[in-house]
Amino acid sequence: MSNGKLAVAMTFFLAACIGAAHSEEPRAPEVRYQIDSARNRIWVLTGDGVMLYDVTTPKKMAISLPDWVVVDKAYGCLPDLALGPKGEAVVTSNVVPTLWTIHPETLAVTVHPLALDADTDKDVGFSGLAYSAEHGAFFAVSYAHGSLWRIDPLFTRARKIDLSEPVRTACGLKPE
Repeated sequence: MSNGKLAVAMTFFLAACIGAAHSEEPRAPEVRYQIDSARNRIWVLTGDGVMLYDVTTPKKMAISLPDWVVVDKAYGCLPDLALGPKGEAVVTSNVVPTLWTIHPETLAVTVHPLALDADTDKDVGFSGLAYSAEHGAFFAVSYAHGSLWRIDPLFTRARKIDLSEPVRTACGLKPE
């Protein structure tokens, strides 16, 4: 199947599986998902963890995230889901500076608490996450503080990036 046809098929499949959910507030999308066209998969972040859909088969799998802490969208932006360079899914908490990675083949979940270089006296969670191939790193944004963070490739530290002013309503990041 060509990439264009695969993208269309995945979009229709996603709509059928989760519905065309639209938020009343454009700043807070109700569904966070990533399309992995290389593996014919759709990763969907739910209130309970992650659902993984295989587009080539009717197969879906629920993946729980141990000790995942999330605040409801009524209090801010949802957590986020991004794909890494090796096809791994990376999930944030919108409350604590912790990431969960899901291995693309084994689907094993690994928890990564991040050491922050700033704002250690605050509750910092991430409402946006994107991988930058140019920088070889993930970048995250915190809705609560409007802060931008660079996460090291080993998922051990997050370095706050100085901005001229906070990013308001930071409910996501778009990959480059």
